Amino acid sequence: MWSILLTVLAGVLLGYVLRTCDFLKKVNQTISITICLMLFVLGLSVGYNPLIVKNLGSFGGQALLLSVAGITGSVLLARLVYLWFFKEGGEK
Repeated sequence: MWSILLTVLAGVLLGYVLRTCDFLKKVNQTISITICLMLFVLGLSVGYNPLIVKNLGSFGGQALLLSVAGITGSVLLARLVYLWFFKEGGEK
């Protein structure tokens, strides 16, 4: 876990130092493609594992519950952050 956190931190620091570099502006264009490719490979690995495929019904319910809870919590917290930090005094 520490190696992952240190890798992310190193990327943030390097991005901050090199933020004026033209190369990094082109990296933003490839992020969506990279995420889609990673999700596709994840789907391949799930489909390849017979244990997961056999128990997909029970895993599916848990995954749905976790997804709904995560989305709900994110929306509520984003709303609170907006109200606390970004809303102007005259608006309701």
